[in-house]
Amino acid sequence: MTQPSARDARPDARQHHGLKRVSKFSGWSVGAAVIALIVLMPLIAVVWIAFHPSDNIWPHLMETTLPRYMRTTAILAFGVAGLAACVGTGAAWLVSMYRFPFSKTLEWLMLLPLAIPAYVGAYALVDFLEYAGPVQGLMRSVFGWQSARDYWFPEIRSLGSAIVVLAAALTPYVFLMTRAAFREQSGSVYETARALGAGPFERFWRVGLPLARPAIAAGTAVVMMETVSDYGTVSYFAVQTLTTGIFTTWLEGGNAGGASQIASVVLLVVFLLVALEKSSRGRARFHQNARQARPVTPIPLNGIQGWLATALCAVPFLIGFVLPVSVITHHAIGEPEQWARPGLISAFWNTLTVAGSAAFLTVIAALFMVYGVRLTGRKLPRLILPFTTLGYAAPGAVLGIGILFPLAGFDHVLADTVLAITGYDPGLLLTGTAFAIVLAYVVRFFAIAQGATDAALGRVAPSLPMAARSLGQSLGGTLRRVYVPLIRGSVGTALLLVFVDCTKELPATLLLRPFNYNTLATRVYDKASLEQLEQASPAALLVIGVGLIAVLLLARSENAADLS
Repeated sequence: MTQPSARDARPDARQHHGLKRVSKFSGWSVGAAVIALIVLMPLIAVVWIAFHPSDNIWPHLMETTLPRYMRTTAILAFGVAGLAACVGTGAAWLVSMYRFPFSKTLEWLMLLPLAIPAYVGAYALVDFLEYAGPVQGLMRSVFGWQSARDYWFPEIRSLGSAIVVLAAALTPYVFLMTRAAFREQSGSVYETARALGAGPFERFWRVGLPLARPAIAAGTAVVMMETVSDYGTVSYFAVQTLTTGIFTTWLEGGNAGGASQIASVVLLVVFLLVALEKSSRGRARFHQNARQARPVTPIPLNGIQGWLATALCAVPFLIGFVLPVSVITHHAIGEPEQWARPGLISAFWNTLTVAGSAAFLTVIAALFMVYGVRLTGRKLPRLILPFTTLGYAAPGAVLGIGILFPLAGFDHVLADTVLAITGYDPGLLLTGTAFAIVLAYVVRFFAIAQGATDAALGRVAPSLPMAARSLGQSLGGTLRRVYVPLIRGSVGTALLLVFVDCTKELPATLLLRPFNYNTLATRVYDKASLEQLEQASPAALLVIGVGLIAVLLLARSENAADLS
């Protein structure tokens, strides 16, 4: 009898998922490739335009503005990352290792700043601390000062303020990852350290910090990526970064090639940060020697020590959430007629339209692509799949350039073709409508839907689709009747998360919106830039309310993970 070879004995990858490998050029594989090309197109376009500009101003940029942009961006990114890492790591250590008044409550309140867009926090901070604000007003009334010449007060619209605002909004990223790392550590390690005479600081510095370093590095890399991508905050504080340089070079200087060249520098920085984050995640493994290692037992903190720990954990929550919400709510309540403004209602419906459409298309495209890649079983699609997540790391301003110019070229060809055939000039069908915004959202947040869909499909038992196929179901029928009902919870969560992020997106919307077209995010930016915070407040509260939905989902998933 012929012995089976190792190749014959190895189970096919598609059999593991209960699916037969499809033809190389099936509709599923071709569709997945087309979706991947659409998602990657803006990034490819930015690099192409940067290397083939109509007017090469790269030498001029290198001699004038680019060094300043890079220097300011580096100071901002490292300043925000350092502050967020210190605050997030310290808070995660306290809530994981100790029990003090309101520690359980603060553990979840620390997540709420994620609901506040950084540019909203910037508007609130300036309104609170400016000359006409309550802080300086109270100082003048208490000390009898008559004008700003009578006392010194730090400049509010500055690089330092931008660092504080961005750190307050982004600290939860470090907090979440570091808290998870501390919880995965064995309590016996800290008990041994205490038995050997290590004090609280030594246990943190010599035991906890080295074990959690990969998680801290990963969280810090995410913070730096978000900082480099920010536009609303740095623009309001008049801080010149690479992102503001893209807007200035393109919109004010009228040089798309120069803007693309700056955008390529931003892409390079972001890709380096992505590599750092992936490397950190790859090393973030915690092994336990015992099968049932004891979890860390929190140490009670009583008296002044407990209340000091409460105060330290409460400060990020107060600055990152309570302050912005209080200021914005005060203005929104002070002028209730702003809620009935036609501009607000229009921005609200525009947001629902573009964010809802983008969320639906993103989830459908991710489901089709992930399913198609799983069916092909070939190396190339699986190698391309991770690259489709790079749009999430790319700043919205970069995607705006990468989408607008290729889309405008296609739009003109389409209009000329229609005119030649019918004699009717349809105008700009794509770039003259909200289509470009929807496409930018799909590319920007495709990673969220792709990750959720891929994980959900992987949890389906292989026997179920195998049984469906044996009963004569087609590949599409298996997807509709087996996979979709089982993963609808994960798909619904991805749909909601993409919708929330679309609602908050500002730079891409500013660059791609048609004339006189506003979303909630752009209305907040437009009104606040004109110092009309009363008119910006209702839209800002709506954006915050949508962001809270995502935070509540995150808190629920974290709680479910803890219970399991």
